[in-house]
Amino acid sequence: MPELPEVETTRRGIAGRLTAHRIDEVIIRERRLRWPVPAGLEGKLTGKTITGVTRRAKYLLMLTTGGSAIMHLGMSGSLRIVKPDVAVQKHDHFDIRVDSGDILRFNDPRRFGCLLWSAQDPAKHPLLARLGPEPLTEAFDGHYLRTNSRGRKISIKQHLMNSQVVVGIGNIYASESLFIAGIHPQRAAGRIALDRMEMLVQAVKSVLGESIRVGGTTLRDFYGSDGKPGYFRQSLRVYGRDGEPCKKCDIPIRQIVQGQRSTFYCPNCQH
Repeated sequence: MPELPEVETTRRGIAGRLTAHRIDEVIIRERRLRWPVPAGLEGKLTGKTITGVTRRAKYLLMLTTGGSAIMHLGMSGSLRIVKPDVAVQKHDHFDIRVDSGDILRFNDPRRFGCLLWSAQDPAKHPLLARLGPEPLTEAFDGHYLRTNSRGRKISIKQHLMNSQVVVGIGNIYASESLFIAGIHPQRAAGRIALDRMEMLVQAVKSVLGESIRVGGTTLRDFYGSDGKPGYFRQSLRVYGRDGEPCKKCDIPIRQIVQGQRSTFYCPNCQH
């Protein structure tokens, strides 16, 4: 599933090709996404000028002079810029063509992504209104995380993945951040001291920042018929490495299940 770094890489890749351009045509081939594409969306977008492409959590916001399109990649979706002569593939569900001739094309085999509309401030949309702070901002710090976790018996990994606590920390990056901070993923969130919370916050920022940089160098201009964001596979320390030696101490990495999601950790380095 695309996580925050992949979504941010996508945003950076498409923003320069779309911003300040007029939308000339919108083609919806499949309205049955995670939520139905609103009726009449084509008319609301056509003729509007794109003023920017931003991100909130894992949602991409295409801001226009008439409102905002809210997009999500779901579990398997991708957005790419193509030329008009690029053939439409089986799972290409919508196109947004701008006055330069470029087309923003959405492909999603599982149809768990979305294309929605907000005529007002998109931050007030029901999907976005209750989200926690962005992890790469100053609002997310050790004091915030410690205060937010006081008295909570939930595991720190599950707490970290709660989008009402902080957005965009998915399964891969939660495991990686906890390893760097030396915190066991099953430790109760409410029993972690401030200094360790500060270490965890810095680990989160480091891992996400590093992954965004990797995606940015893998995907230089996000231009082509099969362009997809670069994933953070080559630098993973624990995720997906069950039974392999820890890169710090050589003890085998273990795998457990938390909240129906796989967790990877080092039993020696994390406590």
